[in-house]
Amino acid sequence: MQKVCWPYFDPDFDNLGERIYGPPCRVYIDNDSIQDCTVVKVNSENKQGLLLEVVQILTDMNLIITKSYISSDGGWFMDVFHVKDEHGSKLTDKTAIGTSRRESDSVKASDANENANNNPLEPPLIDHGEHTAIEMTGTDRPGLFSEIFAAFADLHCNVLEAHAWSHNARLACIAYVSDDSTHAPIDDPSRLASIEDHLSTVIRATADPASNSTHVGHKENETDRFLAGQGKGCMNSNVERRLHQLMLSVRDFDEPFCGASSLSLFSSKVEYCERKTTSVSIGSCEDRGYSIVTVKSKDRRRLMFDTICTLIDMQYVIFHAALRSDGADAFQEYFIRHVDGRALNTEGEKERVMKCLEAAIERRVCEGLKLELCAENRVGLLSDISRVLRENGLTVVRADVETQGQKSLNAFYVRDISGNKIDMEFVESVKKEMRPIHLEVKNEDRPEDRREQLALAAPQQQPQVHRFSLGEILRSQIERLSHNFVPTK
Repeated sequence: MQKVCWPYFDPDFDNLGERIYGPPCRVYIDNDSIQDCTVVKVNSENKQGLLLEVVQILTDMNLIITKSYISSDGGWFMDVFHVKDEHGSKLTDKTAIGTSRRESDSVKASDANENANNNPLEPPLIDHGEHTAIEMTGTDRPGLFSEIFAAFADLHCNVLEAHAWSHNARLACIAYVSDDSTHAPIDDPSRLASIEDHLSTVIRATADPASNSTHVGHKENETDRFLAGQGKGCMNSNVERRLHQLMLSVRDFDEPFCGASSLSLFSSKVEYCERKTTSVSIGSCEDRGYSIVTVKSKDRRRLMFDTICTLIDMQYVIFHAALRSDGADAFQEYFIRHVDGRALNTEGEKERVMKCLEAAIERRVCEGLKLELCAENRVGLLSDISRVLRENGLTVVRADVETQGQKSLNAFYVRDISGNKIDMEFVESVKKEMRPIHLEVKNEDRPEDRREQLALAAPQQQPQVHRFSLGEILRSQIERLSHNFVPTK
């Protein structure tokens, strides 16, 4: 018998690097070095897409990033984040209790769908239950939200959750619907085609006949699980990333149309330019072949997430970055290359990147009045609410709707249709007209309202039986990510 020899492979060889240098991902939580914030340090092997995932984790935990240093050039990824909780305080273990269950649920859902979603530009999939998701884009106009919700009611669709953004006279909306009688996902092809045709007709009924950016599409429950609300008015970052992508697809980075459809947002191009508070410039680092993107803007929550996900979706790789904020203004600097390894060479490409970043930062900012409404959920509720707002001369510029049990929780950002300041006595009359729907008004631009919100939010935190460490949550999240990315070359 011929003797056959096989090479020997040590089963521990794959773990040799970890045995020598330690685990591939380390997360450090420093709560002592700085008095007014917590320092989160992430050291890991350099994995494609890891930066965006880390920022998504911090964003989903509703943390405020006040300063950050990022370096991922070569084989190692090193990030430092200075973070605060939603009340502007240093983090404690109690801060993580309320988010631990949500984070662990998202880990399970995303782990189950890692292999099914290989496109790096598609958000991770998260199951959202029995629904059919409808995506809509098009040209915005006064009263369009009301018409969309009325169309859903006419089509016998129950809206379980919806999120919509309006910017530069463009609209992007994502709605989760079910059949109003069976409460099951809508999977009949002919009915789906009818829904898409009806909604397309509603959205295309605009004063701008040259616009051809209207799109209505559906995603069935089995394949569309990347959208999920998180309660308490905070969307999951995957939903926000998809809205960013939809707004980018309708070119909201271009100036608003001059037709009547845009009069509800800006009375003229001069007013549009005066409202812009974001400045983006692009330089070059010829020694290393980088393009340097500098962003100056008003500081706000989720600013870093908006910037990074836009650069990633435009297929740029971030090698170094720095962010700092003084409370009112924020400064961001990114050293980037295209995924093919080249810097931004043409003026046209630079101009497009600058416009897209400006739009990504400004499209989330709502200067209108925030109305929070709570009512027993029923078919046609959103149609009735938006109709009352429209009949009283208010136009919706942003909407976040979700269902919790039998309750419908709605947040509408509204502006006067003529551009005038909204009279609070007028809002009180609207509240009376909407009874028995409970309505609260929150003007987030006024400091006194902001202080009142913070004072009311503190007593609402309820003690939990199980305690989790913030470090454990971040480590479990990021260590899971570090095993599912392809190393960059």
